[in-house]
Amino acid sequence: MRAWVVAEPGPMATRPLELVERDVPEPGPGEVLVRVEACGVCRTDLHLAEGDLQPRRPRTTPGHQVVGRVEGTGERVGVAWLRSTCGTCRYCLRGTENLCPRSAYTGWDADGGYAGYLVAPRDYVYPLPEDVPAERLAPLLCAGIIGYRALLRCELPPGGRLGIYGFGASAHLTAQAAIAQGAVVHAVTRSAASRALALELGAASAGDVPPEPLDAAILFAPVGTLVPPALEALDRGGTLAVAGIHLTDVPVLNYERHLFQERTLRSVTANTRADGRAYLELALAHPPRVTTTLYPWEEADRALTDLANDQVNGAAVLVMS
Repeated sequence: MRAWVVAEPGPMATRPLELVERDVPEPGPGEVLVRVEACGVCRTDLHLAEGDLQPRRPRTTPGHQVVGRVEGTGERVGVAWLRSTCGTCRYCLRGTENLCPRSAYTGWDADGGYAGYLVAPRDYVYPLPEDVPAERLAPLLCAGIIGYRALLRCELPPGGRLGIYGFGASAHLTAQAAIAQGAVVHAVTRSAASRALALELGAASAGDVPPEPLDAAILFAPVGTLVPPALEALDRGGTLAVAGIHLTDVPVLNYERHLFQERTLRSVTANTRADGRAYLELALAHPPRVTTTLYPWEEADRALTDLANDQVNGAAVLVMS
């Protein structure tokens, strides 16, 4: 099979991805072999390619928003970021398996979906419907799921005012989930296309700053300098959840301006399978508008380059020819 690998992490201009020929992997005990139909392109893949996220193994195949079929049965499944956990540590036993010290991740600890096939533990794949195009399902498997967890973590009250900083793949799905629950959403983004999309999806505003104090906020942009103004924009008792796996350095915070009045800063670390099941059930029952930019699978390097240059509207998806 053909597979993309991270040959030498670095800026996309240095062409860190390499297209190679590999043997189709063999599933081990408890694993399934999945033939890839489509794979979403995530900013985490970009962090891995560019070296912001340190590789855990050489020449890894990225990709963790995989829609495919189990070889031998034809069952349609999704393969997401969380690949495995130990199941026995204190975190797993208390329902926070995303914090498991021995957790492993698709496209980081094991080869992911920028390939013709991948293997995944049976207990960590999600059943998917037959009647939804693969390119619409793929973004749900990370952009949707992690946005759902971020929405839980920011503790948005019913009918509350939510600020979303950065408006890419995850943000555009999270905004719809929040609006469906009665929230007033304010998008903060520099991109004219993203501002237009936010307003189309029902955001109350889209600009440089929120026009009113916020009850909660989610930072999707991996930009640490946005943390202080996002905290300052919170009303009393508000919470800012940082949704990315990577964030540039956060400037010094001023206690009175940024944290006093019980404002809270929280991180989001991966997701649990329960998060994934809950979000997919919600998204399939009430399908969001999934805005995608499609790329032939052979152009994964171009897709990541466009993502690095903020030239993707919505979610980028690689589609197998």
